[in-house]
Amino acid sequence: MSIPNIISVVRVLLVPVAVWLMLSQSFLLAFIVFILAGASDGLDGYLARRFNWQTELGAYLDALADKALLVSIYVVLGSLQIIPLWLVILVVTRDVLIVSAVILARVLHAPVPVRPLWISKLNTVVQILFAGLMLLTLGTGYGVEALLVPGSVIVAFFTVASGAFYVRDWLRHMSGSGAKL
Repeated sequence: MSIPNIISVVRVLLVPVAVWLMLSQSFLLAFIVFILAGASDGLDGYLARRFNWQTELGAYLDALADKALLVSIYVVLGSLQIIPLWLVILVVTRDVLIVSAVILARVLHAPVPVRPLWISKLNTVVQILFAGLMLLTLGTGYGVEALLVPGSVIVAFFTVASGAFYVRDWLRHMSGSGAKL
């Protein structure tokens, strides 16, 4: 197991820590864990590229760590009624649909190349910024009201747009692969 893979595993293990901290109302500590996870994400990517330690396992672990942390933060903030449940459902549904589409394509013998789209990268940045700002705001005692509506609308827009682009590309791929839709 390479060093970047070990770092990714540690990031996966930080997810329950972040969840526990949020459920314990320790939002500033949760924000610090969130920042550590983000920094380690950059570090493992740098090390993998710099020393040619890239592996297929590493690519999956990296994506798993990123999504597990982000989705967990949204689910916990939603369950604590800090962010709207419709936003949580939107974020989680998009990810479930993408994973389901990839699995379905494999089952139908038409594997989809997994490449993040530019809109998906932008969506991830927006989701991360909103989650981080919410944790920081909650952790420092400032009201979240000023961030809540505009942040929710922006996250919703990019989540729907990203999901729509993935659906479009998946449908094109599947119709061109000979799979019966």
